[in-house]
Amino acid sequence: MKMWSKMMIIAVVAFGLLVGCSSGEKTSSDGKGTIKVGGLFDLTGGTGDVGTPYAEGEKAYFEYIASKGLVNGYKLELIGQDYAYKIPEAQKLYQKYKSKDKVSAILGWGTGDTEALRQLVAADKIPFFSASYSENLKNMEESPYNFLTAATYSDQARSVLKWIKDNHKGGTPKVALIYNDTAFGKSPIEDAKNFAKEIGVEIVDEQIVDLKALDATSQLLNMQKKNPDYAILQETWGATATILKDAKKLGVKTQFIGLNWATGEGLLPIAGDAAEGFIGVVTHAFPYEDLPGMAEIKEYLESKGEKLEDKNQKFVQGWVSAKILVEGIKLADDPTTGEGIKAGLEKIENLDLGGLAAPVTFTSESHAGTNQIRLAEVKNGKFEIFTDYIGY
Repeated sequence: MKMWSKMMIIAVVAFGLLVGCSSGEKTSSDGKGTIKVGGLFDLTGGTGDVGTPYAEGEKAYFEYIASKGLVNGYKLELIGQDYAYKIPEAQKLYQKYKSKDKVSAILGWGTGDTEALRQLVAADKIPFFSASYSENLKNMEESPYNFLTAATYSDQARSVLKWIKDNHKGGTPKVALIYNDTAFGKSPIEDAKNFAKEIGVEIVDEQIVDLKALDATSQLLNMQKKNPDYAILQETWGATATILKDAKKLGVKTQFIGLNWATGEGLLPIAGDAAEGFIGVVTHAFPYEDLPGMAEIKEYLESKGEKLEDKNQKFVQGWVSAKILVEGIKLADDPTTGEGIKAGLEKIENLDLGGLAAPVTFTSESHAGTNQIRLAEVKNGKFEIFTDYIGY
């Protein structure tokens, strides 16, 4: 009798523990389950200078949202890896994320890999946010699962050309284009030339400067022969700094204007005083701007013992990209599938990002979230915004 009683007690306790553990885990941590998102990061490749803080921003937002509890009853998990800006490595990681990790969406990075993957993305029905703002991704027939969270490179160039046209004094403005020989570098060039012709701006020169270039003297000397009033740069921080430093040494008087990846705080310490007067396209806010959207970032960083002033604009850019994707997951009737998340994203209308970026809208006809940018000038070693959001 005593033995039977002991066995009953053990069985009851064990059952109680089993029930308590299984139900507690389900409701407190996993809820209805886990929605996995893949991340393609460039930490060590050609664009790692801007790719690293961008990836940190994406990871930070997923950590922040996890600290707030479940999203529509689901736990969200970001699975990210460095692909070093190599298209074959991106393709390999994509297959892993799809087949092994069973991701429902992907946060991507570069133009070359995003364009190489877009047919697979469409066939596999996996929503894909990348840091590439290639105009090609606007094509809904070819890229129905790609989403653009900022103005395309072509739209950025068009807005810059329109600003030049509206503000230039003294005859027809002459413009040079400086870019690198990658899909990213070449992305806006033909569109920029066509738009310049349309509005009466003269493109007088083009120069190729590698992303890792440490000298741009010969290209700048060739450009100087055409005497452009302005030069539009499609580069990242490293090449931009090289161009600005060499231009200063040569006494080049051209006004340099960089598109979004040429712009940001990381440019300043490597360009030094050669950055003074440089104008940059701003798609996302600087951490030092007093904006409502900064409150979440500040809250997250303080919880980690970090400070807002230690982060840069590309961190904010990654944070915003992840935030927009999560908004689509929140609006999805079925956030466990790519089709469901796509439908949720297409419900986003004029999403207020608290000033961190221009509001975005997605529909079933258009995944180009916005065409709005701001412009900033480097003054006393700091980017200062001097326009509201503008388009063309």
